[in-house]
Amino acid sequence: MRYLTIALAKGRLADHAVELFEKIGITCEEMKDKDTRKLIFTNEELKIKFFLSKPSDVPTYVEYGAADIGIVGKDTILEENRRLFEVLDLGIGKCKMCVCGPESAAEKLNNHELIRVATKYPNIAKNYFFDKKRQTVEIIKLNGSVELAPLVGLSEVIVDIVETGSTLRENGLKVLEEVCPLSARVVVNQVSMKMENERIARIIDNIREVI
Repeated sequence: MRYLTIALAKGRLADHAVELFEKIGITCEEMKDKDTRKLIFTNEELKIKFFLSKPSDVPTYVEYGAADIGIVGKDTILEENRRLFEVLDLGIGKCKMCVCGPESAAEKLNNHELIRVATKYPNIAKNYFFDKKRQTVEIIKLNGSVELAPLVGLSEVIVDIVETGSTLRENGLKVLEEVCPLSARVVVNQVSMKMENERIARIIDNIREVI
């Protein structure tokens, strides 16, 4: 039997995922060692390998078959736009992708004015403004705190993930439009879905039962 390989997005999501797998009887004790330098963790008995990766790389590993299964946020799936199957919403890490800015920007959005949009998610922003709203905007990619952009005049609005909205409020910004709901998802490689359908389907069904 070949190994099934599972890629987990590093951070809180990986911790949640490990708990989920434990609930369905797939344990991997060595992953819990916070000091480990290992990159790949193996459950020999069940022939399952896990590895941790930067969230934005998980869809790439899954598309190219380096991982059969991945667990990653919907924001990353949308932004990376890889060829894979999204099979299950885990309901973990629920938040929203939103257009945010000062109150004064609401009118510009409503009037479909040409504005600048700062974001860590240029593909999601393009899709929203160009395809859904049919509004021409200039998209500026940032890697750090996007809330800064409207405050220093770099952009009129931002597209970003909103959990509680407290950072926005502290900076005099608010949610102006909702783009889409987000949460953690299970994704599967297209070939693995055919070749290992039985094993993967069993894992997915078991996860579905515990969530």
